[in-house]
Amino acid sequence: MDTLSYKTVSANKETVDKQWLVIDAENQPVGRLSSVVASLLRGKHKTNFTPHVDCGDNVIVINAEKVKFTGNKWEDKEYVRFSGYPGGQRFRTAKEAMDRNPTFVVEKAVKGMLPHTKLGRAIAKNLHIYAGTEHPHEAQKPTTYTIN
Repeated sequence: MDTLSYKTVSANKETVDKQWLVIDAENQPVGRLSSVVASLLRGKHKTNFTPHVDCGDNVIVINAEKVKFTGNKWEDKEYVRFSGYPGGQRFRTAKEAMDRNPTFVVEKAVKGMLPHTKLGRAIAKNLHIYAGTEHPHEAQKPTTYTIN
């Protein structure tokens, strides 16, 4: 008889262990920061990662207004939105977007790296971005996560 000495662990909503993490975005490139945050939100760093379950952590990003872009992306990178009407396409550079709403740049980058499904939208709700160093999640006792 040939039996397995291990079982494949499949996480579900009840068995998943969610933690709260704080990431300081000061002087971090947006893309590198976003890829780490998206991976943490998805739960890919956990041994019981299951693709169809929200098994990631809750992530708090502070100092979002102090992120950086490499090269000339402050002037060259454009965010596009469309109203649905003819001639309704609007463009905004990264500098203009940061001046208007400092959390938008990080939020857009992270959401673009998550699945574009119902699960991706649910996972995006575990992301909390703040422009300054203060955040209202002290009651959850978040741990600091450092990005080298």
